[in-house]
Amino acid sequence: MPTASESPTEIFTKLFAESRHALHRYIRRFVGSSETAKEIVQEAFLRTYRERDSVTTLRAFLFSTARNLAANEYRHRRITERGTMGDFSDSRVKTERESLEAELLRDERNRLIQEAIDRLPPQCRAAFTLRVFHQCSYKEVAERLGISAKTVEKHIARGLHETHRYVTRRYSATRRDHG
Repeated sequence: MPTASESPTEIFTKLFAESRHALHRYIRRFVGSSETAKEIVQEAFLRTYRERDSVTTLRAFLFSTARNLAANEYRHRRITERGTMGDFSDSRVKTERESLEAELLRDERNRLIQEAIDRLPPQCRAAFTLRVFHQCSYKEVAERLGISAKTVEKHIARGLHETHRYVTRRYSATRRDHG
């Protein structure tokens, strides 16, 4: 927790020192490459630094940004790999098309979930992100955000409720428009 006497630069330097290695390990699990993970971590810190004045919880924002960058890298790699494959038999093309449709549906679902999460109030979003995407315990979330475990429970419950409601509402609207 930052103290009133710490400057924004000191706070960010402390965040960097405390989070860099853990974030690198976390992202390396997604991308499989230490070098790619380093690049993503660097970009995540840069984006966090740029947004530092508008972000309530820097560490949650940092990890969410890195996770999103890793997901983008994964999608880009999958598209690139798919584009470099040669000729396919008819059954292979059909399987690829079905796979692509499943991936597009998964991407759409993830986009809707991200939209829903982005609509949550900042502290609720930070608690929800730490719990759901970083598998932090309620106690860890409470410590990181400087709030009580009971407040974390309320944020998680609200996050789940609001996210579910938003996705359901958007999904229903999409089905009406296309059905």
